[in-house]
Amino acid sequence: MGTSVQVTPLSGVYNENPLSYLVSIDGFNLLIDCGWNDHFDPSLLQPLSKVASKIDAVLISYGDMLHLGALPFAMKQFGLNAPVFSTEPVYRLGLLTMYDQSFSRKAVSEFDLFSLDDIDSAFQNFTRLTYSQNHHLSGKGEGIVIAPHVAGHLLGGTVWKITKDGEDVVYAVDFNHRKERHLNGTVLESFYRPAVLITDAYNALNSQPSRQQRDKQFLETILKTLEGGGNVLLPVDSAGRVLELLLILEHFWGQRFLNYPIFFLSYVSSSTIDYIKSFLEWMSDSIAKSFETSRDNAFLMKHVTLLIGKEELDNASTGPKVVLASVASLEAGFSHDIFAEWAADVKNLVLFTERGQFGTLARMLQADPPPKAVKMTMSRRVPLVGDELIAYEEEQKRLKREEELKASLIKEEELKVSHGPEKQFE
Repeated sequence: MGTSVQVTPLSGVYNENPLSYLVSIDGFNLLIDCGWNDHFDPSLLQPLSKVASKIDAVLISYGDMLHLGALPFAMKQFGLNAPVFSTEPVYRLGLLTMYDQSFSRKAVSEFDLFSLDDIDSAFQNFTRLTYSQNHHLSGKGEGIVIAPHVAGHLLGGTVWKITKDGEDVVYAVDFNHRKERHLNGTVLESFYRPAVLITDAYNALNSQPSRQQRDKQFLETILKTLEGGGNVLLPVDSAGRVLELLLILEHFWGQRFLNYPIFFLSYVSSSTIDYIKSFLEWMSDSIAKSFETSRDNAFLMKHVTLLIGKEELDNASTGPKVVLASVASLEAGFSHDIFAEWAADVKNLVLFTERGQFGTLARMLQADPPPKAVKMTMSRRVPLVGDELIAYEEEQKRLKREEELKASLIKEEELKVSHGPEKQFE
């Protein structure tokens, strides 16, 4: 008998929703990717909720929201309780991405879809693999071998090869053929006629300029704005494509001896760069070779200042500056607040380096022609004072009394049960 493979798309097919696939191999259920978007809409996860408790293992291909953003919520709410496999960078940078999202939301709202504890709990289930490492599953998955391979696009990004009885299933989405400053291109072309290939065509109709042409246009646009007295805002992800942008800017600033300040602003910027410095073996051949020969670490940046709070930026230089700020969608985070402050000044520039998520402010601004005006909701958490504080404290006291009364009644019932039924005496 041959190997039975069933592929069920849960999300991300025929639209731009985050990716999630159920792949069943002889009854062993693999969830490949568990993405969410910056709207955090639980209805997108309804198909996942129906199968989460039946998942035997999870494979994660990239450490960003669109590939692992729903993992903490699914484990907390849907009963997803399976081992998770990824590369080391996907694990580390994915964890920081989820932290940044949580901090960004909780800074302006009572965000309760998942907590930092939920994130930590979800990431405790990870097993980290190296590229081309064959990992043999056990138990119900006996005979199945999984292996991550280079995908490009993001650090640690993975093309998954899943093998059983000589038949290969290859999962390759969002890969990049091109070699970049910090990443090699994908090795997808090295696979020979897999039995099943799961891929996407998200950028199939986009004409891509050469890297040299793209970088030249990017840098000239930034420099023109700075020389005109304006600021440049680059809305970026927490720990993904931002790495390539940092290297491009760092190299150009060094070449041109520029003095305009560059800031990387996110709640996890320092932690991100600290981890990145130790991941050189996961990067391009040129970066690894440079470190081997001269001990030159590409991410020991001289021209980029790392910030973890908006007040640090407010206290910095008042002149023209470049700020790379999360979140890329402009739906929340420092980028959202900076955009609101800078948008009214025609000298300033908001520069997008990738297509925004569908339905987000970033995507709206990327329309051709762009909108003349956009509506924004500005939120922030402030300490309660006066009557509001008194009302809140009274409500907390009431809730506490209710909890104490409920606990007391439960205790009485337990005592009655432990003593047995009362006997009647005449």
